[in-house]
Amino acid sequence: MTVLLTIQYDGTDYSGWQRQSNTPHTVQEVLENALERRLGAFRVITAAGRTDAGVHALAMPCAFVCDNLRIPLDRLPLALNSLLPPDIRVMSARRVGDGFCPIIDATSKTYRYEIDNSPCSDVFARRYAWQIRRELDTAAMRQAAAHFVGTHDFMAFCASGGSAATSVRTIFEINLRETANRVSISVTGSGFLYNMVRIIAGTLADVGLGKLPQERIPAILLSRDRKKAGQTAPANGLTMVGVVYPNVL
Repeated sequence: MTVLLTIQYDGTDYSGWQRQSNTPHTVQEVLENALERRLGAFRVITAAGRTDAGVHALAMPCAFVCDNLRIPLDRLPLALNSLLPPDIRVMSARRVGDGFCPIIDATSKTYRYEIDNSPCSDVFARRYAWQIRRELDTAAMRQAAAHFVGTHDFMAFCASGGSAATSVRTIFEINLRETANRVSISVTGSGFLYNMVRIIAGTLADVGLGKLPQERIPAILLSRDRKKAGQTAPANGLTMVGVVYPNVL
């Protein structure tokens, strides 16, 4: 049986999603330990994305295979949550078809990046937003964001260390919303390269701060040169919002 979990987590105190031999305390490690205690044998869990250290998830899909599920699916979230720390929660569990893959079967993913743009930083936002005290030109940021929509080679917006076979990705939509000194950047695409959303957010912030003209974005994309794009925004402002599986969910 293949089971699809949807989980939430505050990534502040974790070394990212993926279990690593040389890096302790990842979200995957903690979740797999809970699964092993509750279910015994299962095949390694696979997530829709590999969030970095400090990145959060509102709805991260992940799947595992278990040949002998001893707990009813509707009770599995409660059973796992009783073993998990309060910054990781299983929100739902459902059966999916054999061969389901959270990465390959996804048609779109959405990430949200939060910027606290108040002159006096909000102490309660520090774990979940990048604090920029200088006023941002959000009109220029919107103009810049529009250049990313469509299918492009995003090599200039990829950090070194990525292993993707191609740097071509499609951005379906970028929305920039302002509410009470908060700037929220929502990005929906076919998939994302290593640190791609954080580099896009950092580049938009540079535009908003007047460090980079918005009309240079197309040339930066064509250059495929990471040095020409903006800064990489801090991890704490990024949250995976959700993943779409038209044939499953």
